[in-house]
Amino acid sequence: MCRFLLVSINIDAILGEVTIFLRRKKLEEMARGNGLSDAYTATLARLKGQKGNKSVLGLKVLKWVLYSERPLRADELCHALAVEMGSRDLDPNNIPVLRTLISSCLGLVNVEASSSTVRLVHFTLQEHLLSNSTLFPSPHSTIAEVCLTYLNFGWVRDRSWSTYPPPQTAALIKYASLYWGKHARMGITEDVKILALRLLNTFDEHISSRLLLLHYNKCELWNLFYYPMPRPTGFTGLHGAAFLGMAEILATLLEMKESDVNAYDCVGNTALTWGARNGHEEVVKMLLEREGVNPAGALDGRMPLSWAAEKGHEGLVKMLLERKDVNPSQADTGGGQTPLSRAAANGHVGVVKMLLEREDVNPDLADTEYGRTPISWAAENGHVGVVKILLEREDVNPDLADTEYGRTALSLAAESGHERVVKMLLEWKDVNPDQADTVYGQTALSWAAKNGHERVVKILLERKDVNPDLADTFYRRTPILWAAVQGNEGVVKILLECDEINSGQANTDYGQSLLSLARRRNAERYVPRRSLIRPPAFIRGL
Repeated sequence: MCRFLLVSINIDAILGEVTIFLRRKKLEEMARGNGLSDAYTATLARLKGQKGNKSVLGLKVLKWVLYSERPLRADELCHALAVEMGSRDLDPNNIPVLRTLISSCLGLVNVEASSSTVRLVHFTLQEHLLSNSTLFPSPHSTIAEVCLTYLNFGWVRDRSWSTYPPPQTAALIKYASLYWGKHARMGITEDVKILALRLLNTFDEHISSRLLLLHYNKCELWNLFYYPMPRPTGFTGLHGAAFLGMAEILATLLEMKESDVNAYDCVGNTALTWGARNGHEEVVKMLLEREGVNPAGALDGRMPLSWAAEKGHEGLVKMLLERKDVNPSQADTGGGQTPLSRAAANGHVGVVKMLLEREDVNPDLADTEYGRTPISWAAENGHVGVVKILLEREDVNPDLADTEYGRTALSLAAESGHERVVKMLLEWKDVNPDQADTVYGQTALSWAAKNGHERVVKILLERKDVNPDLADTFYRRTPILWAAVQGNEGVVKILLECDEINSGQANTDYGQSLLSLARRRNAERYVPRRSLIRPPAFIRGL
């Protein structure tokens, strides 16, 4: 379909030339892949020259498709185009028919059949439209105003907060709820501000606040409450403005009425917490300057610094660390992790450095839930930069096992296959590469073999203090038995080259040898002739 439309646009451009010579020249340009820009320019000129309101409608369609935060469904776009600025209701007679909407764009957009979304005919059209800065003046403020006008319609405001999913009769409600803030941040005007304040004044009773939190719930808050989400009580306009990063509107809200700046919403967050976790520096700065604000307040034990550290918002971390009433080593009540632990787990090198500059931050403090240190979290997730920084500290013990499973940083890195982290940890002078965990009794080599990490297995086997045939205490399986049962052929071959390996030795819990485990995985080809259990005839030649 896209190719057909592009061909149609090209033909129109060719036929637009006035002589045979110019038409042939245009055709040659098209054949070389050039001339699309001229074709788009010509099509836009014809679009603008359409009679009646078709030209206005065509340009509106292009603007919405070009600047929307996600591809819009056809029904969403039709509702957006039906909104009249300043109106208090949606006139169903003003909703354009999809066929009219598409035809007004003269082939520059199409509807994707699988998703019913409206898209530009080609990515080069997007580049062409964006290069023309005068084509769509203030697009984001216009879109924000339409979204807010829609959300302020009486029949939308009167809908119950518990309505989910949103009805088809309110097609634009979800997009408007989720993205008006992003558009407004990129194009705030006085009209947008007035409409936003009207919405935020009763935000905790509006269906849009629930849609916003539900969307965030799927991405971030899945462990804080169960679906269906509770009533968004307490998620006021103050919380909403901080959540969305609307600093200018937040300032107006703070001036308009006395608000409890430390109030908790339905998920236990203050306005400051939302600003910190979403990375809105201007909002956080404004709230920190507010008299009586508690920068460490958190109903769930996650203070703003903890969220800022986890998300890697360096500017916010620096801002919060300047406060004397913020304890940088305060652990949250959920998992007992400190801000340093959260930053290390997510690989935020800048935040880790910033926190380690503080004398009141313990770089080796374990969390209370699993007993894991920052280096343990960083090693498991393969964050080389963070591991390097922590290994340079004399007060960090990378061989410290957690209290839940007795796993060391090396064990976790080996299981996940992080080669560079494994190498770095093995270079530490006091590391024990053969230390088994306390629950399963598996070594780093056993975990690496089980998960098929060949290069990690080779790195570990280079150490003389690694026993390649050491069985775990739970299943009584050696590394090669684990590799066989998991079907990791490459690891089995590597381990068979070790003289210490007894490939025919049975697992004492289940009496299974390497051959029997390999057969379970249809992998008899792994087992060589030197196995103590005679292999099948067809593999005796190995």
